[in-house]
Amino acid sequence: MTDPQTILEHARHGAAPANWRVFTKKRGKLSGLLHGSSRDPDPLLVITPEGAVEYRDDRTPPDVVGFADLDGVELKVRGQSFSDSSTVSIAVWLDLRYRGGGKAKWRPTAFGDDLQAIQGFLEAYGAHKALRGG
Repeated sequence: MTDPQTILEHARHGAAPANWRVFTKKRGKLSGLLHGSSRDPDPLLVITPEGAVEYRDDRTPPDVVGFADLDGVELKVRGQSFSDSSTVSIAVWLDLRYRGGGKAKWRPTAFGDDLQAIQGFLEAYGAHKALRGG
């Protein structure tokens, strides 16, 4: 996988190839002030044919998932409602199984339950797996 910083810079400057999915989110002034990140670039998630890179702020290293390191991905959904409400809260994430036997929960931190981001990850991982015969 290409260097995560290079991927983020290409996406920030509009130089992302057509086969990348780029998700951006404006950092609110209040949020930036409260978290001490008001001068940081806006959060960014880039899904490439080789993996995903998420930038949150300058104090946190980018979160990187390389598809070649994965043995499998499973979509997880949990719904919760309260007896006094007709509203249902849904949480969505991906369970990642790594080739070395490790497991991780993936949900883009800065993008919450953005279903398009999760779908983009699943589509790119599926294409990666199909192209590599796995």
